[in-house]
Amino acid sequence: MINTIQEVRDKTPLIHHLTNQVVVNFSANGLLAFGAAPVMAKAEEEVTDMAANADGVLLNIGTLTADELPAMIRTGIAANEKGIPVVLDPVGVAATPFRTTAVKNILNNVQPTVIKGNAGELAHLVEIPWETKGVESIGDGNPDEIAAKVAEVYQTAAVVTGETDVICADGDMLHNHAGHPLLGKITGAGCLLGSILTACLTTGESVGRPALTAVRYYGLAAEYAAKHPNVNGPGTFLPHFIDALSLEPAKLEGI
Repeated sequence: MINTIQEVRDKTPLIHHLTNQVVVNFSANGLLAFGAAPVMAKAEEEVTDMAANADGVLLNIGTLTADELPAMIRTGIAANEKGIPVVLDPVGVAATPFRTTAVKNILNNVQPTVIKGNAGELAHLVEIPWETKGVESIGDGNPDEIAAKVAEVYQTAAVVTGETDVICADGDMLHNHAGHPLLGKITGAGCLLGSILTACLTTGESVGRPALTAVRYYGLAAEYAAKHPNVNGPGTFLPHFIDALSLEPAKLEGI
């Protein structure tokens, strides 16, 4: 974990976001704290050029509109051509037919390095029954099965987030148990994880190690922040969490 994060901080990779408007500020500040550089550009006229200058791309459909979809696809294609990592976060893909169709269009044109989402979102992509409510996963089942099937069907790595995060990459099944319930009480926690995951993937290692590094570090940072004496709930947790994302892994490991 230490080597991956240090490499990110040494390189300060530029992560091109096409993300949802609810989380732009939080994602940018959190990624800066972690040690990478965010750019938020979604105009179709510039996304190809921006992707060509980036080190990684995050495609997050949280507040996607029909007008934005072509830009998202063009960005993903440009990233594939350059050979940089692409993380697809199909936020709320099961909530509406529009979102389902949009993600299918993306996947028909773009090869993601990782598809990241909660169990309900990723289950929907591979037609495994799972209960969802809006963008939230409220069902119960086997996340390992979901991760494995997503990885197989889409020939990618899969990260299923939850109480235990599950990663299926390079034929391995990895698990992360670090985290804190307060992450579920702030808007955009999963979206920022996508940003940090993308940054970790720019190290060029096999996907499993940087993916596990991202989710474990993120969970440890949440645990560290939650222990701060001035944290009394989600509102006070948020700034301390961003602070924690800037710390050395050894400090988080010692909590």
